[in-house]
Amino acid sequence: MAAPARWLEPVTFAAVWDRSVERDPGALFLRYAPPGGTFAEWSYGDFDRGVDAVAARLRTAGVRPGRAVHMALANGPAFVAVWLAAARLGAVMVPSDPFGRAPELAGHISRTNPAVGLCAADRAEEYRLALAKATESEPALATDAIAVDEHAPDLDGLTGEVGRSAAAPRRADSGVRDTAAVMFTSGTTGRPKGVAVTQANYAFCGKVMAERAGFDADSRLLVVLPLFHGNAQYYSFAAAVWCGAAVVLAPRFSASGFCAEAAAGEATAASLFAAPLRMILARGAAGPKLRLRHCWYAQNVSDEQYGQLAELFGCRPRQLWGMTETLPAPLTNPAADPVPSSMGQQTPGCLVDIQDAAGRSVPDGEVGELVVGGERGVTLFAGYLDDPATTEASFRGGWLLTGDRARRDAADHYYFDGRRGEVLKVAGENVSAVAVEAVLAAHPGVLEASVVGRPDPIRDEVPVGFVVARDPARPPSPAELLAWCEARLGKAAVPRQLTLLDELPRTSVGKIRKFLLSARASAGS
Repeated sequence: MAAPARWLEPVTFAAVWDRSVERDPGALFLRYAPPGGTFAEWSYGDFDRGVDAVAARLRTAGVRPGRAVHMALANGPAFVAVWLAAARLGAVMVPSDPFGRAPELAGHISRTNPAVGLCAADRAEEYRLALAKATESEPALATDAIAVDEHAPDLDGLTGEVGRSAAAPRRADSGVRDTAAVMFTSGTTGRPKGVAVTQANYAFCGKVMAERAGFDADSRLLVVLPLFHGNAQYYSFAAAVWCGAAVVLAPRFSASGFCAEAAAGEATAASLFAAPLRMILARGAAGPKLRLRHCWYAQNVSDEQYGQLAELFGCRPRQLWGMTETLPAPLTNPAADPVPSSMGQQTPGCLVDIQDAAGRSVPDGEVGELVVGGERGVTLFAGYLDDPATTEASFRGGWLLTGDRARRDAADHYYFDGRRGEVLKVAGENVSAVAVEAVLAAHPGVLEASVVGRPDPIRDEVPVGFVVARDPARPPSPAELLAWCEARLGKAAVPRQLTLLDELPRTSVGKIRKFLLSARASAGS
C-alpha cells in the first residue's frame, strides 16, 4: 500500500479566499433569498469588503488569533461573513446547531472559551441561557454575545457602526496548521467530539472537491444543507472558494421548494443526503425539471429512486462518502460512469484502504474496516479538541480508523456494509443491518427503512425493522414486508418485527438516530 496522501504545497484557507477575490473581484460569489424575500447578490469584491467590516467588529469584541468565535446561526450571509472574517483574523470558528437547546450550546461554549458568540435575535433568550450554563462550569468564561438578524439581505446589522467605521484589521499571519474551526460531531451516542480543522484542511478540501466535481468559475453551487455541518462547508463552500465559483444559498432545506430554488438561482450543482433526496421525490417532484451538471449525495437510494432523481435533476447524481474528520470525501463516484449503489472510488488526492483488525489489507470482495490515510492537520483533521488519547486511539499505523465496514470490488468501487456496531450476531451468525435495510427499501411501497438489533434470550439478538411508507395513505402491511424479506434473505436476517413510522428520527443533518430506535426495540422485547 502506498504512503499516506500528502499535499506538498499547502496553503491557508484565508489565502485561498484572497486569491479568488484578487483574481476576479467582480465575479458573483453569493446569491441569497431570505425567507419570503427576493435574491440579494454579492460579488467576491463586495463580500470581501463586508468581511473586512465584520472582522473589525469581531476584533473590537476581543477576537485575536487562536481565540474562538462561536456561532449559532442558520444559513445566511452572516454565517458566511463571520466564517471568512474569523479565518482572516486567524481565529477559530465554532459553529453549533442554531436550533440547539441551551445544554448543547453551553457544552460547546464552555469547551472552546469563545471571545464572542453570535446568535439569532429571535433565539437570543435561549443563547443567553446557554452562556449562563457555560459560566456555571467555567466561571472564568467571558463571552461577548451579539444577536443579529441571521437572514438579513445585508451585513449592516452584523458589522454595526463599529465595523463600518473602523479600519480593516491587519490580516493574521496564519500558518497552514493553525486551527480554523472546531466542528462538533452530532454526539448521538455519547459526548460530542470536537474535530479540529486547520487552515490547510479547508484549503485542501476545497481543492480536492472542486477538481473532482469539475467546478470552475462558471459553476453555481446550490446549498440547502445547514452551514454548521461539514457537507455544506466542505463539498460546496470550500470548493466554490477554491475555484472562484458562485454559491446560491438557501435559508433552509425545503423538499417542495428545492427544484424551484435551483431553477431560480440558475444552479448548476448541489450536494445532498439520501433522506432529503427521497423527500424531494415525495414532495417536490412536480417542480421544474432541472439542468444540473452535477449532484453529490451521501448514503444509498434505491435504483428506482436514482432513476427518478437523474431525470428530475438532468444529471446522474454521484454518491460519495466522507466524515467530518476526513475533510474532502475520500470516496467519490466518477462523472463518466457512477455506480448508484457504491460509495465511490478513491478520490484523487486521497488514500483509502480496507483492513482487518490487525491492520492488514483485505482482498477485494472481503469485508473489513474502511481506513483513510493522510497527514494530520493538512489532508486529515488535526485531532480532537483537548483529547489526545482519543485522537491517538483513532489512528493505527498512520491510518484513520473510521468505524465503517466496507468491501471493494475489482473496479475499485467501495460498498458500505454498516458501522462496526451494525453487524448483528444472530445465534452466532453475522447479519448486516445495512443489507436488511437495502432489501426493505427495495419494496415498492417503502420510502426508507432502518434496522437495529433487539436482545433475544435464545438468539442473543435479532433484527427488527422500522419502515416509512412511500404512500402513508396506503402503507404495506408488516405481513407483506415480512414475506418480501423471507423471499430475499436468509432466515437469520429476516426481521422478527416490523414497525411503520411516519418518519425516522434524525439529527439536524439527516443522520438516523439509531440509538432511539434501539431503545424502542428493546422496550418492546
